[in-house]
Amino acid sequence: MTVTKMSWRPQYRSSKFRNVYGKAASRELCFDGIPITKNVHDNHFCAVNARFLAIVTESAGGGSFLVIPLEQTGRIEPNYPKVCGHQGNVLDIKWNPFIDNVIASCSEDTSVRIWEIPEGGLKRNMTEAALELFGHSRRVGLVEWHPTTNNILLSAGYDYKVLIWNLELGEPVKMLDCHSDVILCMSFNSDGSLLATACKDRRLRVLEPRSGKVLQEASCKNHRVNRVVFLGNTKRLLTTGVSRWNTRQIALWDQVSAAGIPAPSRWNSGSIPLEFLLHPCRNSCSIPAGIPAPSLPEFLLHPCRNSCSHPAGIPAPIPLEFLGVMPKHGLDVSACEVFRFYKLITLKGLIEPISMIVPRRSDTYQEDIYPMTPGTEPALTPDEWLSGVNRDPILVSLKEGYKRNSKVVFKAPVREKRSVVVNGIDLLENVPPRTENELLRMFFRQQDEIRRLKDELSQKDVRIRQLQLELKNFRNSPKNN
Repeated sequence: MTVTKMSWRPQYRSSKFRNVYGKAASRELCFDGIPITKNVHDNHFCAVNARFLAIVTESAGGGSFLVIPLEQTGRIEPNYPKVCGHQGNVLDIKWNPFIDNVIASCSEDTSVRIWEIPEGGLKRNMTEAALELFGHSRRVGLVEWHPTTNNILLSAGYDYKVLIWNLELGEPVKMLDCHSDVILCMSFNSDGSLLATACKDRRLRVLEPRSGKVLQEASCKNHRVNRVVFLGNTKRLLTTGVSRWNTRQIALWDQVSAAGIPAPSRWNSGSIPLEFLLHPCRNSCSIPAGIPAPSLPEFLLHPCRNSCSHPAGIPAPIPLEFLGVMPKHGLDVSACEVFRFYKLITLKGLIEPISMIVPRRSDTYQEDIYPMTPGTEPALTPDEWLSGVNRDPILVSLKEGYKRNSKVVFKAPVREKRSVVVNGIDLLENVPPRTENELLRMFFRQQDEIRRLKDELSQKDVRIRQLQLELKNFRNSPKNN
């Protein structure tokens, strides 16, 4: 895998996104009064789909997050119902791409949980998950759904392992243990046959997830990668990170080259954050976001010409920290909206929607800026994907306003055993307590168990002495003589 050198020659005239601009929602269309988490974990703490907005919140004695219907804007009451089943801080949340009311979360309590949100949103606190997944020995920092297969979920923990879960079984089917440090980011390609990971060991890897084979590995000494994403079917990857001088960078990588990896061609800017979003067009529109920065810059990527331009950006008076991104089938095509972000302002407890709009004079459907996009129907079943089948996502047109409901229904498996064996290793063997409260509960439970066993042992001793005395009396009785 090699880094592709990119030019900075202006390409404005050939791009349909050259005049794109950001439009912030009015105050009454924002979400106010939300206790957004102040956790320093490098993640967005926000997930959005066409129906719900989920936000990780501050909480005491465990982790929780809010799930709010998109039409319920305005001020949120302090006692609004929460999802609060985790025993540690929630570190990541992701909506199921095929079922709008199913969301996955991971936490410092080493668990991954699947939640099924009722129709219309929460009416009371939700503490019981539809499915609890235990397999990591340390906290879990990332979860990622498969883009074309239903009920396949990946989780990455601070034990340096990636687990592939089959939710139909409620068990991991594969463990990837090729990393030597904390995994910072995971990204599937368009058909889910390859997985790219960015790791704290300063290596960028491209894996075949079903076999666990590392296809390409890049040493990023001059470009410390924090985020990575596949650029559609162009066989390129885009990464963001920082240089050895702590200046922000983005770089374009060749996915298939087997040559050595030179230092990446890069451009430096103190205002480029370390996350990005891509528009599925030939001339991709990339908007980095996610780390405190004074603006939200926009780049136009031209992978076929190995070039990049920087025509615009969204100024922000308050540093940008976390963003949620609306899927393409949830956008307003009548307003030529190509992106919609939900910007989290922690200091104000405010979530502000921002629409990226391409100005057009005509009111008709603009087919050139809305290519076919993945819908809510899975292309594969878990068994098909695990057997080696690859299939592109099922694409839909946004021309009539995509509102089709998915027929996929989530059914949690019935689990009786707690042992999880992967590659001959029981992942739950000798798992330590996950939180201090759990440690105390386990200690007092063990004390009660020891006390009960001592009482039972003393009763057995008394019974043994009674039986010995009865046996001695029986032997000394005159009838036996």
